[in-house]
Amino acid sequence: MTSEDVLEVFREAGALLEGHFILSSGRRSPVFLQKALVFSRPELSARLCGALAEKVRETFGKIDVVAGPAVGGIIPGYELARQLGCRSIFAERVDGQLTFRRGFSIAHGERVLIAEDIVTTGLSFRETVEALAKHPGVVVGGSCVIDRSNGKADVGCQLVSLAQVDFPDYDPEDLPPELASVPAVKPGSRGLA
Repeated sequence: MTSEDVLEVFREAGALLEGHFILSSGRRSPVFLQKALVFSRPELSARLCGALAEKVRETFGKIDVVAGPAVGGIIPGYELARQLGCRSIFAERVDGQLTFRRGFSIAHGERVLIAEDIVTTGLSFRETVEALAKHPGVVVGGSCVIDRSNGKADVGCQLVSLAQVDFPDYDPEDLPPELASVPAVKPGSRGLA
């Protein structure tokens, strides 16, 4: 599956939006990937995560546990684990820190893959790496459906993505005139009360 094939799945779901968007990082972009519209459709989730599972197997071999950050990593992490034939767990925020709750555990030596939907700056990914460092498993690497950083984000481990894209994004104080003239909207979930 090529990057264009992945973007076509997002178009099919009505999830490739154009306008003026405030990203989770606070940066601004004329393109937003509303992944919730893709992951609300099991057949699209299965198609994307099946292709990603193939790349994960080729790169990392056997995986025992797929771990993702809530909220973005829950559905793709679950579907990726289903495709890989292993367990799926997720970390959630407690007092501002990602932690594994709900009885989730990782045994000594288990091979752990981090799963995320879309990587932009890599912040949630790095926080998941930190949360996993408190457990005895071995983080073998990470995966995402779309790497919006086009390979530039520091995620704290080796990253396999199904698609790499290079959509423009801007500092909110340095917007091009065509973007500045459009009202900004924040369709993502980070920072919502």
